[in-house]
Amino acid sequence: MVKVKAKKTATETDVSMDNIPAPIKGMNKHENDNNDEKLYFMALGGLEHVGQNMYVYKYKGKYLIVDCGMGFLEEEIGAGDVQYCDTTWLEKRKKDVVGFVLTHGHEDHIGALKFVWPKFRKPIYCTRFPAEILRQTFTGVEIDFNPETDIVVFDHHGATLDLSPFQVETFHVSHSVPEAQMLIIKTPAGKVLHTGDWTFNDDNPIEEPTDYARLREIGSDPKLLACMCDSTSASRQEPQTTEIQVRETLTEIMKNAPGRVLVTGYSRSIARLKMFAEAAHAAGRVAAIKERSNPNPVPFVGLPEFRKIGIEFGYLNEDDVYLHTDIKDLPAEKQAIFLTGSQGEQYAMLTRLCRGHVKEMKLQPTDTVLFSAIIIPGREQDVSYLYNKLARMGIKTHTIYDTDHLHASGHAGRPEFERFYDMVHPQVSVPMHGDYINEMLNGKMAMERGGAKYMMVVHNGEMIALSDGEAPYVAETIETRFVVMEGETERSADDQVYKNRKKIATNGAVFVTLPVDKRGFLKGTPEVSSAGIFETDETGFMKRQIQIEITNAINNLTKTERKDKNNLIRAVQSASNRVIRASLGADKKPQYSVHFVQK
Repeated sequence: MVKVKAKKTATETDVSMDNIPAPIKGMNKHENDNNDEKLYFMALGGLEHVGQNMYVYKYKGKYLIVDCGMGFLEEEIGAGDVQYCDTTWLEKRKKDVVGFVLTHGHEDHIGALKFVWPKFRKPIYCTRFPAEILRQTFTGVEIDFNPETDIVVFDHHGATLDLSPFQVETFHVSHSVPEAQMLIIKTPAGKVLHTGDWTFNDDNPIEEPTDYARLREIGSDPKLLACMCDSTSASRQEPQTTEIQVRETLTEIMKNAPGRVLVTGYSRSIARLKMFAEAAHAAGRVAAIKERSNPNPVPFVGLPEFRKIGIEFGYLNEDDVYLHTDIKDLPAEKQAIFLTGSQGEQYAMLTRLCRGHVKEMKLQPTDTVLFSAIIIPGREQDVSYLYNKLARMGIKTHTIYDTDHLHASGHAGRPEFERFYDMVHPQVSVPMHGDYINEMLNGKMAMERGGAKYMMVVHNGEMIALSDGEAPYVAETIETRFVVMEGETERSADDQVYKNRKKIATNGAVFVTLPVDKRGFLKGTPEVSSAGIFETDETGFMKRQIQIEITNAINNLTKTERKDKNNLIRAVQSASNRVIRASLGADKKPQYSVHFVQK
């Protein structure tokens, strides 16, 4: 945890370490102290990384959860489908959880609810856009969920929610998904501003701009305890590209393209879909989305569903964007197609097209493909595959690296942060949602430009105590972990299964079957096979040498030693290592699996 105090002014005295309350040891005093007037903040996920946002506020023994998102799987885990926060600590306090409040409808803020919500069964407060996503998602995974009572929809222009002892006020802010909200969380201990994801994109064509009046009002309140602020793109120096600029870029490319134009981007970005449609119309083309190949319903809310939601809520017109099946017979130079796959996801449409897995649509050399998105950290290799595959096919591409104003980010850069901290002046800055350097840059701007006295760059699980006019401090540290869901199985990210997978992937594995009698004597030749170590045919030299070494090692055990199977296993490992390390290097440490057959 990094805690920084601003430089002393003429009217300000230093806060000595004697005046800062000591971290609570053992039994957490504030857990049951009704006289405790501090407001507490903690992240279970979302600090020092991008994604997996889940934040907890505590006051008077009650807990308010803000967002509940999925994270980006690390490939080296060798794991399954999704990753999210381990809520074991919070589940022990679920009777005191007052509800979930959602800032917006991106997966890294709401995607874990289908796994986490059944453990708490508390009301979910959100605007209509994420509410509709959750209704369809929860129906698809067959959760015992009543959207009429379990979701409380509030006005996306701003609302006040009573979640006693918390009062939560919301107001609109620009982002890359509709109806994003900033939160003002109020208690008798004071109030904090929780930004969610934000930027200042005043040329968003489907929504009003950020509610600057309310932002200035709360930001200038001297009683504003803290600002928990998104840090994702704090290091970006250039002014924000607007959606209108993206539309003009798309229009120009579509006018000059010889054949079809394929645009890939985020499926929830309704504003981008609108700009895509307007660009196609201006270029004399018909806009469509490439719907899924499988006509059967799937428990997934994707591009076709977001198109319908956009139409239902008035962000899109019925004839703005058609389905590919409606326009596929038009001349290629009249077609503009929006599809998924900007991050190289395995089952996304562009990835499947590059691999030739879509029967009804094939890529052509005359196509032009536009990547209207940044590359999310961790997806670089997958996107690089698409870039190179398209290039080998002779297809012209446009990316953010070679074409200006092709993507408008949903996250603020330095110019937007400067405007923000000209309006917002918290006592404490708590940077969140971004890698460490971006959090530090955010906090530094909050102090230098916003006048914050302190910044708290903390880790997931560190609970910050906030009190008006007092120095913040970490009152408690919770062990936080990530959970990986594989099919129907939930495991922690440090589960031994994943450790074994990584070890096997790096060092290989050896599988040995020992035919032994009840006294531990060999009654035949050990069967040996491997994954990633040696050839498995009968004439394999290394295999034969391992069999010989194992036989000798076991035969050299005393009668007493061979009665313990652990001694037999150690003999197998030691004997095998002598052969493997002589051939493959002294640092090779394969995983061993020894199976006994009673003879």
